Amino acid sequence: MPRLLGVDIPNDKKTHISLTYLYGVGHNVARELCHKAGVDPVKKARDLAEDELGRLAALLERDYVVEGPLRRQTAQSISRLRDIGSYRGLRHRRGLPVRGQRTKTNARTRKGPKKTVAGKKGVKDLR
Repeated sequence: MPRLLGVDIPNDKKTHISLTYLYGVGHNVARELCHKAGVDPVKKARDLAEDELGRLAALLERDYVVEGPLRRQTAQSISRLRDIGSYRGLRHRRGLPVRGQRTKTNARTRKGPKKTVAGKKGVKDLR
């Protein structure tokens, strides 16, 4: 498996698809990288030569923020929002949707599995 920036990219996929396995590299950036580095985007990743891998790695390090630095930058941004006490920071802290989505229903990804509360079905007679 070819290695770029400490990440193994898949052998059997085309180069422009394999590059998307790097954090921060999507389809458009992957195609742009192949074009700038002079690498055939439909060539299988296992067929890449060492100099092609080197050109791709150099371009990624020089022109793009990917992998570790991007993760760090994202974490710092979220931490800053939490520290200043903004609404978005509070939503991050509580683990709720941050971008205005409804939470009465359909927020299970952020909120996690349902937590059933006992005794909510009906009020018992207190006589």
